[in-house]
Amino acid sequence: MNLKGTKTAINLMKAFAGESQARMRYTYYASIADKEGYKQIKNIFIETADNEKEHAKRFWKFLLEGLGDELPAELEITASFPIAQGTTLDNLKAAAKGEYEEWHDMYPEFAKVAEEEGFPQIAAAFKMIALAEKRHDIRYQKLAANIENGQVFKKDTPVAWKCGNCGYVHEGPQAPEVCPACLHPQAYFEVFVETY
Repeated sequence: MNLKGTKTAINLMKAFAGESQARMRYTYYASIADKEGYKQIKNIFIETADNEKEHAKRFWKFLLEGLGDELPAELEITASFPIAQGTTLDNLKAAAKGEYEEWHDMYPEFAKVAEEEGFPQIAAAFKMIALAEKRHDIRYQKLAANIENGQVFKKDTPVAWKCGNCGYVHEGPQAPEVCPACLHPQAYFEVFVETY
């Protein structure tokens, strides 16, 4: 595979840069969520940051393989990247917007170009990563809605709430203000889901 002089190489570099920056933004957003008392959202931002690292790594490996004989190389890219930081709610909305643009616009276009240039593996990677980005978008939208509707720690019906510190599980429509087992604050509770 030779990527020298292709639009696909430029697109891979744009995607690598975008995923790398998203990883850092989500790490910053995690700190804000933690300070605001949203431990679960903090953990989701960290998990998603790790996902973005893996996406960037995939794009990077394609670049290394496709430009191997040309290394070290430089690719000049022109792209715009979001600068947004505010409350956790603001950050969730900004993150959802970025994820939407990736899965809905950018990666399908990059996949199309890769197919046209004869790189089916790269096209497939863009398509599969777009599916992951769509799930990130949906998750961020749901978390933002929970904050807007006052449902981060309170639901309309009883659910199981798990303390992320000690594992205590409480049944009810609202997470306890303080964990009765370890005395950590409500921020440590999240809806308990077992899917294994």
